Amino acid sequence: MLKVKHSRTADVVLAGYREHKTSTPEDPLVGSLLLGLYDEGRLQHIGVSASFTATRRAELFAELQPLVCDIADHPWGEWTIANPDRVPGTQSRWSAGKDLSFTPLRPERVLEVGYDHMEGRRFRHTAQFKRWRDDRDPQSCGYAQLEEPARYDLATILNID
Repeated sequence: MLKVKHSRTADVVLAGYREHKTSTPEDPLVGSLLLGLYDEGRLQHIGVSASFTATRRAELFAELQPLVCDIADHPWGEWTIANPDRVPGTQSRWSAGKDLSFTPLRPERVLEVGYDHMEGRRFRHTAQFKRWRDDRDPQSCGYAQLEEPARYDLATILNID
């Protein structure tokens, strides 16, 4: 048996970051980037990207500071009022007890990420950072760009009536 994974990429909006678990005030490090896509004009949380070297984590922290904004000015800020327990990227039944606080960023940067599978409207696993997409407008990053996997009817393939 041979398992072949589909390789897909998407252009997503950078919406925030979490600090790395080893981050300190003297040595701040980005742990993961929070990603979003626009759907009917609203920025939806789609997942995270997190595999960076320690050097790159420090560089990202410095690079992203000009984009830091108050949550009240962020597209996800309205969710803190409507339902503070369901802000994108916060606690769920799988993350109980983990610190999932994040630093909101103005949604002005686009990055290309690799992903293998969608689960509903989110990436199933952590996305892989590929590159910055300075040529893309964040508002142009929506769900329509995501590749739909080819579907097939297993009953037809197995000749089951």
